[in-house]
Amino acid sequence: MKKIQEGQSELVNDTCNDCGSYADIGAVIDEFDTVLTLVREGDKAQSELQALAEAAKQRFEGVESDIKAVEGALELRLTFGYSAEKMIFQLEHGL
Repeated sequence: MKKIQEGQSELVNDTCNDCGSYADIGAVIDEFDTVLTLVREGDKAQSELQALAEAAKQRFEGVESDIKAVEGALELRLTFGYSAEKMIFQLEHGL
C-alpha cells in the first residue's frame, strides 16, 4: 500500500486507508458504456419497456430508445449521452 501511495500525486488520494485497496475510477467506469439493453417477456413487456424508455427520456436529455422483438420477447436499447447517466438511471430503477 505504501508503494501505491508513494506513486500517487500529492493532490490525489484514492487509496482506501481501511482496506488498503486502490481503485482507478477510469478502470471501473468505461466512458463508452452508454447503451443499456433490457429484455422483457409476457403480456406487460411492451408497456414496461415503453415506460422505462419514457422515464429515461424525461430524466436525461438526448436519450435514444429502440424496442424490437427478439426470440419471443421484446428488447429495449437505451442509448445515453454519458456512461454516468446510464449508471444513475440503472440505480434509480433498480436495474
